[in-house]
Amino acid sequence: MNADYSNIILPRILFLCDKRGITINKLAEMSGVRQSTIHNLVCGASKNPKIGTLHKIATAFSMTLAEFLDFPELNNFSLDDELEE
Repeated sequence: MNADYSNIILPRILFLCDKRGITINKLAEMSGVRQSTIHNLVCGASKNPKIGTLHKIATAFSMTLAEFLDFPELNNFSLDDELEE
């Protein structure tokens, strides 16, 4: 069974929020991303966040986009597999 892209990014966001002791609402404030956009990510309404959104979220975590996206679950994920379904 193949996980979709948003199901890999979301746990990363939630983990980093938890690790840093910030709420999703605080993340929206810190990143400059609208609360509705973050909410849509969290509730699964948004399946494919834009790279600009991810960049803003990464910056809020004091990370580069590359650092934010460098974790095993994403590194082992194949977008080609998802596109074939």
